[in-house]
Amino acid sequence: MKFSIFLNPQVPGSGYLSEQHVGAKRPIGRDTDSYQAMLHELRSIAVQADQTGFDALMLSEHHFHSEGLELSVNPLMVLADLAARTERLLLAPLGMVLPAWDPVRAAEDVALLDQFCRGRLRLGLARGFQNRWVNVLGQRWEVTDASGDGSHTDDRNFEVFGEILKIMKMCWTQETVRYRSEILDGYSIPQPFDGIADWPAVEWTRAYGAADEIDEQGRVRAVSVCPRPYQDPYPELWQPFTMSDRSIVRCAQEDIVPWIFTPFLNEHRAKAELYQSECAKFGREYKLGEHTGFLKMIGLADTTEEAARVFNPSILNDFATFYGSFGFQDPSLIPEVGLFGAPDDVKRGLEKIFNSTPDLEWIGLFMIGQQGGLPLDRVLRSLELFAEEIIPEFRD
Repeated sequence: MKFSIFLNPQVPGSGYLSEQHVGAKRPIGRDTDSYQAMLHELRSIAVQADQTGFDALMLSEHHFHSEGLELSVNPLMVLADLAARTERLLLAPLGMVLPAWDPVRAAEDVALLDQFCRGRLRLGLARGFQNRWVNVLGQRWEVTDASGDGSHTDDRNFEVFGEILKIMKMCWTQETVRYRSEILDGYSIPQPFDGIADWPAVEWTRAYGAADEIDEQGRVRAVSVCPRPYQDPYPELWQPFTMSDRSIVRCAQEDIVPWIFTPFLNEHRAKAELYQSECAKFGREYKLGEHTGFLKMIGLADTTEEAARVFNPSILNDFATFYGSFGFQDPSLIPEVGLFGAPDDVKRGLEKIFNSTPDLEWIGLFMIGQQGGLPLDRVLRSLELFAEEIIPEFRD
């Protein structure tokens, strides 16, 4: 069993600072002092996690959050900062919202971070769930829906996600790339597809570049994407938060680790069983829960009573007033979604999960209402208790 921390980075203010303070800095998402305070919290959490035995740290990608929630506009850049401050912790964007990216640029940036951290990268890939920003950044690919409702526009999002991932894999695994997309209108590598004329360094490229970049007429007929990832052929792929059956099936087809977020153990087990059976069709024989992750909201205190006093207000604030409006979960289901209490309380909850899915590979601690919603020392104490009391008991 491995344990990861999952953060939607947010500026301090949603929980433990006064409404007057937050209002005075409106929009707090553009306030430099608040943003610097958030970076300090992320760095403190990452360093402690690295030193106390957590296996990974994951960050979301979101844009335009003037309200102060989910201020992780480029998780690759933030993780590059954290990579320089940690030694063993795996680092994962969870995830890059591919319909908002150029595929070649995404492949380059991923390879850079993988080189920076020497293979500690795990690459989470997502489709997005907020139209406010997915529509803006995805418009080049005619992606105008992040609802996940199975509509025609949602199908377009699903299709573009798959095409961008395909091109990224080509960039990582092929010495040169020459490709014309039938999904991304007008997109080709190179552009124009019949070749880029008048490349000044023809002889230099012929002598030292990739073998088939330049044709006999001196035109650029393919491109070589540099650098390649540190890991061969590329980092292990993860996907949040896999709920639909078609996403589970695609994860199995692409050998992607699905991170599942559901309040009910029977639902989680059903998704894990579907993933296991679909992987078997491709010759990958996983035990039930192996190569999957389960996301839970988890918070610890020294006593059950203290945990209720500390976590309930901030969790309800974030969950009910923000995330609930997106239809993720009914706030009344928080006891099912989360594990809050003293170490023994959380141990009993984890035992139920493992009894349901015995070979579950990953547990993710979803820190809704914690980082940014509670004082930093309170957040670090919760993670310290988890590292001391929970991880050693459930490691194997």
